[in-house]
Amino acid sequence: MSTLHAIILGLTQGASEFAPISSSGHLVLVPWLFGWDVVTNADLNKTFDVALHLGTLTGALIYFRHDVVRYLRAWFASIRARAIRTVDERLAWALILGTIPGVIAGAALEEVIQEHLSQPWLIAIQLAVFGVVLWAVDRWASSQRGFDTIGLRTGFGLGVAQAVSLAPGVSRSGITMTAARMISLDREASARFSFLLSLPIVFGAGAFKSIDLVKDGLHGYGVPFFWGFVAAGVSGFAVIAFLLSYLRRHSFAIFMFYRLAVAGLALLLIATGVRPATV
Repeated sequence: MSTLHAIILGLTQGASEFAPISSSGHLVLVPWLFGWDVVTNADLNKTFDVALHLGTLTGALIYFRHDVVRYLRAWFASIRARAIRTVDERLAWALILGTIPGVIAGAALEEVIQEHLSQPWLIAIQLAVFGVVLWAVDRWASSQRGFDTIGLRTGFGLGVAQAVSLAPGVSRSGITMTAARMISLDREASARFSFLLSLPIVFGAGAFKSIDLVKDGLHGYGVPFFWGFVAAGVSGFAVIAFLLSYLRRHSFAIFMFYRLAVAGLALLLIATGVRPATV
């Protein structure tokens, strides 16, 4: 893997982690499309994933640094008081509860997902299906609720939705935004909670995979991994800032069209024999 490959995959990870287009799906489809061996080299793939996840996490933490400090303080204050007294404390607990389903599902299903659900043909189908679902829900949902209305039950429910998204092609941010719009959260609130909810999951994934990094090393790819880390962080930060502004005035339609286009291209390449259906 060259430095250019690493930068392209870093940009892909950072952009697609927060946009509702599936980062895990794109990290399979991009190398698959160009025939890069990062897909079939299991050790290199796992190690590179660490760099990308940590890069994405860094970009998100820089953007949400004030929110992270704010809700951590509120959470500890709530624990000390043994009560939930403020909006910030309620939101902090909603984020904590929302993290639990994803952690359980990720730990239980990681091997199944990697071995059976990370195939280009299936990713393409799920990109198309869940893209249409996101658009349809957004089109007919109301926007009666803002970010401050989120409570513990809502947080946990969106966490369950996030757990469903572990299959590549579904999109973690896409499914949580879809679920949030179903319960009348406005678009910006849906995106903001989805992004904040992702932080513990991305941190956990990076920390867990770092065990392999420490054990196996960088395989001589220190420079490409570094630039992949930087690219993921910069693109993640930029996409968060863009989306929170964009969704104040626009719908999710553009993401549906993009997902359908990518799915159509992938299935066309498979049907014509240009690329294999599996990796």
